[in-house]
Amino acid sequence: MINKLNIYDSYYSWWKNIDKTILLLIISFFVAGLFFSLVSTSLIASDRLNTNSYYFFVKHLSFILLGLSIMFVFSLIKESYLIKLSTLLFILSFLLLLLVPFIGAEVKGSKRWLDLPLLPRFQPVELIKPFYIVILASLLNLQKYNLYLKYLLTLFLIIPIILLLISQPDIGQSILIILTWLILVFVSGINLFIFFGLFGIFILTLSYMIFFIEKFNYIKIRISSFFDNSPNNNFQSEKASEAIIDGGFFGKGIGEGTLNSKIPEAHTDYIVSVISEEFGIIIIFLIMLSFIFFAYTIFKKIRDTNDKVLKMILLGLISLLMMQAFIHVGVNLRVIPTTGMTLPYLSYGGSSIISISIISGIILNLTKRRILN
Repeated sequence: MINKLNIYDSYYSWWKNIDKTILLLIISFFVAGLFFSLVSTSLIASDRLNTNSYYFFVKHLSFILLGLSIMFVFSLIKESYLIKLSTLLFILSFLLLLLVPFIGAEVKGSKRWLDLPLLPRFQPVELIKPFYIVILASLLNLQKYNLYLKYLLTLFLIIPIILLLISQPDIGQSILIILTWLILVFVSGINLFIFFGLFGIFILTLSYMIFFIEKFNYIKIRISSFFDNSPNNNFQSEKASEAIIDGGFFGKGIGEGTLNSKIPEAHTDYIVSVISEEFGIIIIFLIMLSFIFFAYTIFKKIRDTNDKVLKMILLGLISLLMMQAFIHVGVNLRVIPTTGMTLPYLSYGGSSIISISIISGIILNLTKRRILN
C-alpha cells in the first residue's frame, strides 16, 4: 500500500509553503460570490420556487464547501503525482464529454449537461478545462520530440474536444479552449509565420461555421443583434446594460435590483450586471482590479520558477481565468456578443465552481515555495 505521505504533503509543510496572498485572494473571491448569491437570489427562490428564500444560497454554499475541499486536496498533492492524476482525470472527463451527445440533458436547444444517478446535473467540459491545460503544457515540453511533432500531438488533443463541444453546440467554451491553446503554443517558441497561419485557420473555420452551417445560426443571430441597436433584438444584454446604468456609481442598495426578475439565469451569465445594479460600478471596478492583482501575483511566481512545464501550466490556468472573466464582463457591458460565460468564483453554478476550485488547487500547488528554485 502506498504511503499517503509519499503522495501528499503534511499539513504543516502545506501551510508553511503555500502562498498566503494567492490563498487569501481565492477565498475572498469565493466569499464575495457567496455574499452576492445571498443578496441577489433570495427573491428568485421566493417567487419561482415558492420555498424558503435561501434555496439558491444554500446550494451555492454547498458547492463552495465542496469546491474548497477539492481545492485543498489538489493543493496538497505532491507535484509529480499531481500531473499523473491530472492525466487520469482528463481521460475520465473526456469520456464523460463523449457521453453528452448520447445521454446528455438538453436545455434551451443545447445538449451540454449530464444527469447521472447520484450526481447533480453538471457540464463535463468544466471538468476537462483544468486537466486539459496540464496535459497540453506537458506535451509542449516533451524532450524526446521535435517542436512541430509536439504541435501535432496537441492538435490530436484539442480537435476531439472541440468537435464534441461544437456538436452540443457550445461555441463559447470552444473559443476559450482554442485561445488557451494558441497562447501556450505561442509562448512555446513557435515560428510566428506558422502561429499566425494557425490563428488565421481558426478565424476562417469559426466564420464558416457561424455563417454557413445552420446548426450555428443562433450565433449569427447573436452577432447580428449585437450590432443592431433595436431594443427587441438583444433583450437580455439590453436589460443587463440598463441595470448597470441604473445602478450608477454606488448602486441602488441591497435587494433593490430588478434584473433577476427580468431575465433568466441572471445570477450566472449576468452576475456582473446584478452586482452593479445593487452595489454600483465601483464594486465591479474593484472586482476586476482584484482579478488583475491575482494574475500579477501568479505571473511573479511564473517568473521566479525555472521549470518550463510548471511555468506553462500556471500561464495556461491564469490565462483561462482572465479570459473568462473579461469575456463575462465584456458581455455584460455589451462590448462583445453574448457567450453564456460565467464569472470565475462569483457566478452561481456547481460545474463552474468545481472547475474553478480544481484550477485554484493546482495554482496553489504549483506556487508553493518548494518549487521555486
